Amino acid sequence: MTQTATVTLTRLSGYQFQIDFGLDTPALFSDEPPPLGAGSGPAPNHLLLAAVANCLSASLVFALGKFKQDPGPIKATATATTGRNASNRLRIEAIDVHLELQKPGAEFEHLDRVLAQLEEFCTVSMSVKQGIAIGVRVSDADGTVLKG
Repeated sequence: MTQTATVTLTRLSGYQFQIDFGLDTPALFSDEPPPLGAGSGPAPNHLLLAAVANCLSASLVFALGKFKQDPGPIKATATATTGRNASNRLRIEAIDVHLELQKPGAEFEHLDRVLAQLEEFCTVSMSVKQGIAIGVRVSDADGTVLKG
């Protein structure tokens, strides 16, 4: 089954764009940081990080839900490493995502199976991963690293 998603961007001024998702939600505004833009909104690399971290978070919720478990709050932090390619152009070289459960890992049943499959449910990260390395780490409320 093929699906499509569409967003419409309209340049307002400089490097600022209005992003319309075609939903009943307010538009989002993006902008490049200085010196190019005014930094009045998230830059495109921030939007990519948000998309990857959001999808992985939702995938963790889904993977736990398959075993009828509620993860409670989840905190996700995504960090991009940017460098220059052979043509001296800036490129995102890697993305690291840290998912933090707010409960101890011992409270979850089948956690090994959940963690083994969570990335496979994430459409965005698995697509981006074809061109950018993505590292995923999951820890619990006690700071114990459960994956990664």
